[in-house]
Amino acid sequence: MIKMGIIGFGFMGHEHANMMARLEEIELVSVCDTDPRQLADAPEGVETYTSADELLARSDVDTVIISVPNTLHLEMVEKCAAAGKQIICEKPAAMTVAEFDKMVEAVEKAGVHMTIHQQRRWDVDYRTMKEVYDRKLLGDVYLIKSQLYGFNGNMHDWHVYPELGGGMLYDWGVHLIDQIIQMVDSRPVSVYADMKNVINANVDDYFKILFEYENGVTAEIELGTYYLTPKRAWFTGGTTGSAVIDGTFRAQGNTEGKIVRTTHLLQSVPGRLTMTSAGPTRSFGEPEPGLLYEEPLPEVHTEHRDFFVNYINARKGLEEYAVMLPEVRNVLCIMDAVRQSARTHQSVKL
Repeated sequence: MIKMGIIGFGFMGHEHANMMARLEEIELVSVCDTDPRQLADAPEGVETYTSADELLARSDVDTVIISVPNTLHLEMVEKCAAAGKQIICEKPAAMTVAEFDKMVEAVEKAGVHMTIHQQRRWDVDYRTMKEVYDRKLLGDVYLIKSQLYGFNGNMHDWHVYPELGGGMLYDWGVHLIDQIIQMVDSRPVSVYADMKNVINANVDDYFKILFEYENGVTAEIELGTYYLTPKRAWFTGGTTGSAVIDGTFRAQGNTEGKIVRTTHLLQSVPGRLTMTSAGPTRSFGEPEPGLLYEEPLPEVHTEHRDFFVNYINARKGLEEYAVMLPEVRNVLCIMDAVRQSARTHQSVKL
């Protein structure tokens, strides 16, 4: 039985507590937050603290989830490691690669294990499109697009403060980058990025990131909190078809999408013109009847709980940890390149 403590009992801390209630092999023992109001609805029987040091002094807590603001991760990891606790740290693991290296040094010196809560590797839409890619259902893939658009615009809680690690690159960005890096079985060789503060004066609320891979794949990530057309969507294009997913914040498991193929390739552009609302065209008119047909996307069965299922099995030595520290470091390196590209308006070699 894993005896768990949670440091930082805000939104994600509560989410972790809810998850613990679904896992028979993890017992939530204690939670901690510097704001006593966050502790008012702690689960019955769980001890509460306003000091991380008091929680870490408990001998019956062997593992700690760190879900404090981003800039406090390094301090909390060093404290947990010194106390001999196994560590699950919220993403982004650190503000910089240098900070992350200090974390790794601390856990190695203490002889404890650390992993990072990249639970969106188990998103249904992502795992579906990854299955399309892994099974080569579209032939040779040339393009992958990952899009996340929102309507609220404003950041929330401490995410509005740059001094606490706020902004969307540190929030959803680390997830979207991690997904693309895990999906494409090749080395990214360059990145180009645009970042904006659209309606948030101090933190980024829009970015577009383009990756070029050694195998010729181009990947694009775009996020905007002020698009006013909420959407979570994917597009993958290959030599034998296209795959699309419209996952517009529907209930889990209700993602809509399809694979589209063509019965034959046109030998030449038709000689006749087609009139459209955009004017005459020969290349982009309506397809002839029967030219295109659809297939269902592969079914995947996954949920965020699977992160902890893997963690439990890895602690038992039954499988490897799904989120490895060198992978996390790679993502942080790419995030550095994204910021450099956005600042210089130039592509950055990786």
